[in-house]
Formats: sequence, structure tokens, C-alpha cells
Amino acid sequence: MRMIVGNTLRDLGFEISEAANGQEAFDLLEQQPDIRVILCDWNMPVMNGLEFVQKVRADARYSSSLVVMVTTETETDQMVRALQAGANEYIMKPFTRQTIEEKLRILGAVQ
Repeated sequence: MRMIVGNTLRDLGFEISEAANGQEAFDLLEQQPDIRVILCDWNMPVMNGLEFVQKVRADARYSSSLVVMVTTETETDQMVRALQAGANEYIMKPFTRQTIEEKLRILGAVQ
């Protein structure tokens, strides 16, 4: 899944970094604080996506970072929890390249 999302983002002109779990993603963010667009899955080991979003939003250094949750969690309450935690958008799997592009366009991350 990371490969598909990564290829889509590269096609849209993004440079990407990848992490295997939420803690690794947060560590990467601390090493590269200029990351402005983050796509994460709810179902990640070590630190899940909701915990990751909460940790990112608790740190003022990342207040302007855009966070998009990409997940198989399709229940409305899961989406609400992610958005309340600070996710800017929510993409449900399965998705298309167009879905990612549209969400990033809505957020102003792509033209």
C-alpha cells in the first residue's frame, strides 16, 4: 500500500519519505521537520494512526502540517475520531489516484 501511495505522490510532484509504523513516522518527522503533507494509515504497528495524529497535533512544530488518514476503517465514528484528533482529511480504502489528488487539492497541497 505504501508503494501505491508513494508512486501516486511522486507522480504529483512530491518527494516522499516512508515509515513502517507510527513511531518510525514520528521519528522521521522529527528528523525532517519541513515535511508538510503526511499520509498515514489507522492500522499501523507500534503506534497506530490515531495515536500518531494525536502526537503530531500535540507538537506545535507540526501545526501547519497536513495530515491525511488513509485507511480501511470505514465506520463514521472512526472518521470522526480521526478528524477530531486533527487529521485534515480521511480517505477510505479502496481508493484511486484521483481520490488522493482531489483530497490534496482540497487541502491546497496540489494545484
